[in-house]
Amino acid sequence: MSTSRTPRRGRGPAVPCGAVPVTVCKALPRAFPKAPQRLAAAVLAGLLAAPAAVAQPLSAIDWLSDSIRAPVTVPRDDGAVADSAAVGEITVTPLDEPGLDAVGLLPTSVTGFPRDLWGGSDVQTLTEQIARIDATASPALQDLLYTLLLAELDPPRGAGGENTLFLARVDKLLEMGALEQSKALLERAGPDTSALFRRWFDVSLLTGTENAACDALRRKADIAPTFQARIFCLARNGDWNAAALTLETAKALGFLSPEEDALLARFLDPLLFEGLPPLPLPAHPTPLVFRMYEAIGQPIATASQPLAFAHSDLRPVSGWKAQIEAAERLARSGAIDENLLLGIYTERLPAASGGTWDRVAALQRFDVALRARNTNAIAKTLPPAWRMLREAGLETAFARLYGAELAGFELPGKAARIAYRLGLLSPDYEVIARNHRSDDPFETYLASVAAGTPSEPPAGNLRAAAVSEGFSSLTAPPDYAPMLAEGRIGEAILAATDEFARAFEGDPADASEAIALLRAVGLEDTARRAALEFLLAGGAA
Repeated sequence: MSTSRTPRRGRGPAVPCGAVPVTVCKALPRAFPKAPQRLAAAVLAGLLAAPAAVAQPLSAIDWLSDSIRAPVTVPRDDGAVADSAAVGEITVTPLDEPGLDAVGLLPTSVTGFPRDLWGGSDVQTLTEQIARIDATASPALQDLLYTLLLAELDPPRGAGGENTLFLARVDKLLEMGALEQSKALLERAGPDTSALFRRWFDVSLLTGTENAACDALRRKADIAPTFQARIFCLARNGDWNAAALTLETAKALGFLSPEEDALLARFLDPLLFEGLPPLPLPAHPTPLVFRMYEAIGQPIATASQPLAFAHSDLRPVSGWKAQIEAAERLARSGAIDENLLLGIYTERLPAASGGTWDRVAALQRFDVALRARNTNAIAKTLPPAWRMLREAGLETAFARLYGAELAGFELPGKAARIAYRLGLLSPDYEVIARNHRSDDPFETYLASVAAGTPSEPPAGNLRAAAVSEGFSSLTAPPDYAPMLAEGRIGEAILAATDEFARAFEGDPADASEAIALLRAVGLEDTARRAALEFLLAGGAA
């Protein structure tokens, strides 16, 4: 059995990384399997500017640590009288400073988006759209969402300097468990404000790099930590006496709740509490509380916590089962590369059976058969592996690992049908569909969708009917046409992504207009991939 942590299967990220950090590039979604997608010229030619209202930043993340105190605003003394006739210091501020809303990791040369993608959209509308979208059902739509969140784009016209859109993008990445991507985005912007540093500090806690975060906190005189964060960092930096003194000061001043006091006391000197009952575990810990409970020997299970906490279980100190379950959660959200999941799956032989272990064993048996290029063994091991990974919501990760390679085997019966579906869910879907020969009407229809020219949909298949309707025209649907006419292309893409994602669990007809919009703005590859996922999620195995 392979002992490599990240054996390479399928394709690596098809993103030309450029200046993007390597660790982030490896975690980026495969949003660009072909040349960069270009928005339709006809749409871009008609963009109109419109002023946008500005709203105050809101966070959809309710688990951020209380690590930074709110900045104190000193009131201006407008009645002050000058005591000299000398010319005062002159401060020069550029008028065209774009602000953090323009910061991203993916340049337009990679995404194919115009810099003015947001156009005249209202900032509050965009932040609400980003917070609302759940594209878990469709990896293709997930890839598109990641691209929008990480793209370098001009802020919406009329946006102020509150960095509302930037914070919404970071918070969405945190919600999706994309810690490497969010950390890189924060570091590209520079976590120099309380709001940004608070998020960067929590990402550092969850990824095990809290020492660097504590060092940065010590150096930043303009960012004031709360007592909890100060005590934690003093201890992490080895200054236990100062940490204990700070704890006593915070208690005397009444800045700590009884729960915080009890946790910090045990964190600083756990030996004093040997033999006492353990502390009650919080239902909704912050990353700071999470790490301190871990330090006192009361680790909190991550399965019921927000997705970002799952990264903590990817560390070698976690048990193998915890690593597997964390990697599966993160792979479903597109936050980690599927090769990391494969590396964890194949790290050792399962020592038990049932549930997770059966899934791991099935994948390992199939992987061994494929590496041996044993057609009979592949035909035998593929169906159970496909069934179990599909039940776990990991069929696209499975397809990206093995879909292209399976296309080179002549398999019988059910195994052949599964291999074809895996190929359609892989980055090579178009080539695989073109080379496939079948008398099955549904498989023929799938091939036509992969080519972007759907044939007559199978009778009674509502999803196929919706897909065919969506591909029937390159004109923007009526509900989206005003957005495009006003230059609100990014807003239209977000709305279509949300509508399409909801169609996976709701009314199949909702997919039609979303597909049409994606094609109208030049996102043809995304439309085809999402349509294939939509059709294959409809029960056809």
